[in-house]
Amino acid sequence: MKDDLVLHHRRSIRLADHDYSAQGGYYITIVTQGRVCLFGEVVKGEIRLNEFGKTVWQEWFRTAQLRPNIELLEDEFVVMPNHIHGIIWINESHGRGSLQRTPTIERFQKPVSNSIPTIVRLFKSTITKQINILRKTPNQPVWQRNYYEHIINSERDYYNIANYIYSNPANWHADSENQ
Repeated sequence: MKDDLVLHHRRSIRLADHDYSAQGGYYITIVTQGRVCLFGEVVKGEIRLNEFGKTVWQEWFRTAQLRPNIELLEDEFVVMPNHIHGIIWINESHGRGSLQRTPTIERFQKPVSNSIPTIVRLFKSTITKQINILRKTPNQPVWQRNYYEHIINSERDYYNIANYIYSNPANWHADSENQ
């Protein structure tokens, strides 16, 4: 029984006391299950999205349409064959009036509306459902269990991340994970 508890314990990679619904920029990377190239291919340094990749692209930007405090920019997002990189900006207001919010720390089984973990969880869930409908494979995983996030903490940090996202397709051939 003790071994079962250890085996199924999930350690969070989030900062324990950070409010992930707080204003700021968050760099996100989400990888497909088994690093399967599901969203298209890179040809001569440019990404060519297939139907699944286009679905991911559209749903990413739909996120900002559904949440008034979220801003997403096209040059800060890329769909690669087996992963995505993007920056999510959480603003106090987004041209639709200011939001009343209480800073909240997300805890297990207590999601916080418009927090990074909730946004990513809903995005992954929606994409999984849409892709499984398209490929007629109900209940098949599309994404790895977790995701990578980094809180953008300086202008230099932002420019390094934005450049990495922009350059990702051109550097695809050199990435040992994609061979």
